[in-house]
Amino acid sequence: MTDIVSFLTQLAWALCATGIAWYCLNIARQITYVTLADGRQQERKLPIVFRLLLPFVPNLDGLVARPAFEKARVTADRKLVAAGFEGLLSGKEFLALKLLMPVVCGAFWFALLRLISVLNPQSELAKNMTLTFLLGLALFYYFPLLWLRRVLTARHTAIQRALPFVLDLLTLSVEAGMDFMSALQRNCERRKLDALNEELIRMTREIQVGIPRRTALRNMAQRVDLGDLRSVAHALIQADELGVSIGAILRIQSDQMRARRFDRAEKLANEAPVKMLGPLMLCIFPAVFIILLGPILQQTLKNLF
Repeated sequence: MTDIVSFLTQLAWALCATGIAWYCLNIARQITYVTLADGRQQERKLPIVFRLLLPFVPNLDGLVARPAFEKARVTADRKLVAAGFEGLLSGKEFLALKLLMPVVCGAFWFALLRLISVLNPQSELAKNMTLTFLLGLALFYYFPLLWLRRVLTARHTAIQRALPFVLDLLTLSVEAGMDFMSALQRNCERRKLDALNEELIRMTREIQVGIPRRTALRNMAQRVDLGDLRSVAHALIQADELGVSIGAILRIQSDQMRARRFDRAEKLANEAPVKMLGPLMLCIFPAVFIILLGPILQQTLKNLF
């Protein structure tokens, strides 16, 4: 009887592990995407742990919808929209993932630490199990924030790199006799689909459905939340309100964007020696020291012993 119970228990655990593995593989094969303003679908990669936990997020809707989380929800929504995940991940879901990560991943982390402590009681992890577990919980809690900051920085960097080139093309087109909207649509059609092009396509679609140009520019500036793009949008709004030539404003903004890009490049170049100092002191100098003095020390030790 004991053997039968043991066999059934092992079979149940095997089936459970197989089901979890099948679920993980099925989730990993799925492609997450957002729908752009022109109807095209663009892939957006979510971490696999997010995709695994998203089906359980509705269980926490009642908790994250409370007024105490309102400010955090608004901030998360704004950052997710700026990062290009609008329609794929909401602020409410993001907060729920922040709460689920320490609970679910922390349980697996605790089980792993217990297994290590049983197999090797003298290991450092077994001796400092409480501290290691707390550090893991902190990492699981802050992982969504770190991921959001990384993708937002990457999108802002891509927009900053593409903005001067786009402004140059718009300036040449407007000064050649095209109106601003025609130049903008032609630029969106001819260029590859990047972060800046996605925002410009959405702005042009808003204008085509009847939203005033000033409002569409202001919406884009608020949506992207990037200083360079905000300054360009505000300059175009002022030019539209005051009747100033769009070509002159675009020329000024293009020169300013190019100067800012050079300033950022000089700043990164000046920071490079400081950033290289750490690896230089930790890796290169010890290696040179060992290569030069290694044979001398070896010969000295041979003579002594």
